[in-house]
Amino acid sequence: MPASLPPGLPIIPTGPDSPDDGGNGAGHDHPPFPMSETDFEAAVHDALDRIPPDLAKTMNNVAIFIEDDYTPQPGDDPDTVLLGLYEGVPLTERDSWWDAGSLPDRITIYRQPILEICETREDVIEEVTVTVVHEIAHHFGISDDRLHELGWG
Repeated sequence: MPASLPPGLPIIPTGPDSPDDGGNGAGHDHPPFPMSETDFEAAVHDALDRIPPDLAKTMNNVAIFIEDDYTPQPGDDPDTVLLGLYEGVPLTERDSWWDAGSLPDRITIYRQPILEICETREDVIEEVTVTVVHEIAHHFGISDDRLHELGWG
């Protein structure tokens, strides 16, 4: 992953010159999968429910959000597309003073980019699950490189 991108699950669009983007510059040749916000939220809740209880109990001071889309921040590549983003201090980097007034870590799942790469409801559920697991893994201090090695990238 390029160093200029924030942590999370970056996707760099292939661009209009790429042979696999269907000529629309978005890397796919189908419209976004139509799913209501309520159904998408249910898919995120289902993915969270799949986290083993013993592991879920060790999550500390983290909040999960769903937003429509990621807005690149100053210094980001303006074409950056994220499916999810972890913002915070991983458990492996917290010291004894960390709890003193620290805000919760934040995991955001981005609805539109996921729907744009999926063709079926099953695709959405699978992609949401992979994204949720990926971002929770960052909370536990697991790097993008390691997640890709494990098949969760």
